[in-house]
Amino acid sequence: MLRSREDLNNIRRVYAKTLESQKTKILVCAGTGCVASGTLEIFECLKQLIKQRGIPCSIELEEASHNPAVGIKRSGCHGFCEMGPLVKIEPQGWLYVKVALSDCEEIVEETVVKGEHIERLAYKRNGEICKKQDDIPFYKKQTRHVLRHCGQIDATSIKEYLAVCGYSAFEKALFDMTRDEIIDEVTESELRGRGGGGFPAGRKWAQVKAQKEPQKYVVCNGDEGDPGAFMDRSIMEGDPHSVLEGMMIAGLACGADQGYIYVRAEYPLAVNRLKSAIAQAEEMGLLGDGILGTDFNFHLHINQGAGAFVCGEGSALTASIEGKRGFPRVKPPRTVEHGLFDKPTVLNNMETFANIPLIIKNGVNWYRSTGSEKNPGTKAFALTGNIVNTGLIEVPMGTTLREVIFDIGGGMRDGGSFKGVQIGGPSGGCLTEKHLDLPLGFDSLKKAGAMIGSGGLVVMDDKNCMVEVARFFMNFTQNESCGKCVPCREGTKRMLAILERIVSGQGEEGDIELLLELADTVSATSLCGLGKTASLLVISTIEYFRDEYEAHIREKRCPAGACSKLKKIVIDETLCKGCTKCTKSCPVDAISGEVRKPFSIDQGKCIKCGACIQTCPFSVIKEG
Repeated sequence: MLRSREDLNNIRRVYAKTLESQKTKILVCAGTGCVASGTLEIFECLKQLIKQRGIPCSIELEEASHNPAVGIKRSGCHGFCEMGPLVKIEPQGWLYVKVALSDCEEIVEETVVKGEHIERLAYKRNGEICKKQDDIPFYKKQTRHVLRHCGQIDATSIKEYLAVCGYSAFEKALFDMTRDEIIDEVTESELRGRGGGGFPAGRKWAQVKAQKEPQKYVVCNGDEGDPGAFMDRSIMEGDPHSVLEGMMIAGLACGADQGYIYVRAEYPLAVNRLKSAIAQAEEMGLLGDGILGTDFNFHLHINQGAGAFVCGEGSALTASIEGKRGFPRVKPPRTVEHGLFDKPTVLNNMETFANIPLIIKNGVNWYRSTGSEKNPGTKAFALTGNIVNTGLIEVPMGTTLREVIFDIGGGMRDGGSFKGVQIGGPSGGCLTEKHLDLPLGFDSLKKAGAMIGSGGLVVMDDKNCMVEVARFFMNFTQNESCGKCVPCREGTKRMLAILERIVSGQGEEGDIELLLELADTVSATSLCGLGKTASLLVISTIEYFRDEYEAHIREKRCPAGACSKLKKIVIDETLCKGCTKCTKSCPVDAISGEVRKPFSIDQGKCIKCGACIQTCPFSVIKEG
């Protein structure tokens, strides 16, 4: 139990010395993606093999002065999910990709025992071997500040977090700064909320501090519901103590002694890591009453959401924590005045809180040296879609889409050509080739009809139908509407029905204009942010890909060939030999004809399964 600042610094020095004494560190990625691919089994296997060889091995840092030769750790997400399972070797900085259980013995024998690099497990690009993680193009243009500990330390250990100066920002705020100085530092940093809205964090904190109500709360929004987004989840899993530290600093600055972390139950690994981190901090005396011998008290609680997308909205989230149905409410009053349990509340998302220790520890000038003038700092993105390198990235604000997609992401997969990128989740817009040199920032994206949102980036190529993309996300939004207000409940349903008609070949003249009219009404009159931004993707796809909508409606044709109901499978009758093999493979008897004469397909019966294409020995059946 740490009872003073001196105790904290002493134990930090002990753990730092122990960590430094490890001659070799094996960091096995224990993020959800790699865990699903078997890294926990790889971790256990490596541990057993090292012990069998009698090599001194440390799983957790100890206060004793013994010096283990090897430290094996379950780290947070390394980010390069496309290449998982991942194992990193320090201090060499080697990254092994696509590691299998069968590779463990070779890793121990060659790398741990002999200190040799295993070439076949290294990442290769155009025949070139990238031994070190820093040599891989995926990492070169990244600036990993919020994700600095992911892939570097044991994600499950408060001792390793302390060893790398963890909780030093909280220590500084607690002993060396006044509440006003903390808020001034956050305000001057110009940190804007990373949950999507981009509201200045310092202004929000100042508003809560100014409230005369003695009971205040700090709430962390970990309800990451966007399809394809996993930034907050990776922070929770890979560096939970950074979030706790940020919340503790917020509580100190605003006068709150209670904090709540709202995280969806679909993130069991994140929930377990957060629970463990809270228990470790309480055991150390960093959470609870009289922290480090002061009069500051702070307690943290976890609330698990049931997965409702609308609970990402502030007032719906606080209602859910209170045990009520997750409905948004009319504003004002806002959360800073009447939030959780009707008390003043600081509500920020995971990534925002994870930035706070960096700002307090390193100062405003350091923080503002990264990013752009009006958008300082970095932003984490989940990079997915038809792109070579998918995964978790972190780049300075102001980085262009071209750098993200082609330099970090490696360009389009399977020789496809770039068509668009859906940014900001279901509530975000779609950007095109003309936006590739657009800097990523809150204001620049808003002008282009999109938004950063929480940080999802779904990259699409020429095989993606933009009308179908709009339908897919509208279906998600409509299903997730809480139904409280008519514009969102009925408007999104009507828009979805129109989009479904269009992609099924039943579109009519006037549908595009009706979609835009409905989008304007839903955006202008919905109660909360979900409804106000629900039609953004439809608007942007119509603006940039109107010709695709018109082809669906007027020609009953999908230019991308992605809409199954608009596909046609035809037989080239000039080349058909009449062998009858296609008729035997068709499950619905849609093909007819006479032996040794050209056959034909009844388009009314055809279900576009493609079985006939696969069985035709002369390749005369094709999609047309």
